[in-house]
Amino acid sequence: MAYSWFKAFHIVGFVVWFAGLFYLVRLFIYHVEAEQESEPARTILKNQYEIMEKRLYSIITTPGMVVTVLMAIGLLSTEPFLLKQPWLHVKLGFVVLLIGYHHYCKRLMKQLAAGECKWGSQQLRGLNEAPTVMLIVIVMLAVFKNSLPTDITAWGIFGLIIAMVATIQLYAKKRRQDKEKLSAEISQVPQS
Repeated sequence: MAYSWFKAFHIVGFVVWFAGLFYLVRLFIYHVEAEQESEPARTILKNQYEIMEKRLYSIITTPGMVVTVLMAIGLLSTEPFLLKQPWLHVKLGFVVLLIGYHHYCKRLMKQLAAGECKWGSQQLRGLNEAPTVMLIVIVMLAVFKNSLPTDITAWGIFGLIIAMVATIQLYAKKRRQDKEKLSAEISQVPQS
């Protein structure tokens, strides 16, 4: 029975954690793009994004990570033989990368607050794809364990994921170009 409780809250924890990670970097993108606004909108937006980032990180994302890790420890304490499984070693490696990503987001958050962030919105969009890739790999390893499928269906799904990421990037580029074009048109309108 303990295993089921640990597993249930492990799932809840990682859903919360990933929801926070997905939205956090999106807020970073908006924060960086607020720099293009004129005053007082720029200051208002940057202050609001800073508050939202801190709350999301502290109240949702970090507790989600803590619950995920604690429940994983609980799961492994009920079934320690899993520690000998190669798939789990790979999965834990990706979890360590994800924890590093989580802490790197905190670093970016501090840089944004200090006005020292060197990342552009396009670079942050790319960074925002990292947890998606890690989520897919971690879930695949948890579901398939040592028999991860390598047939045409698996490669097809992998191709769809790559296509989704590329589409999102192309859409973001088109939006940016449309915004630049609109700004150029507005600046050419004669003032009365």
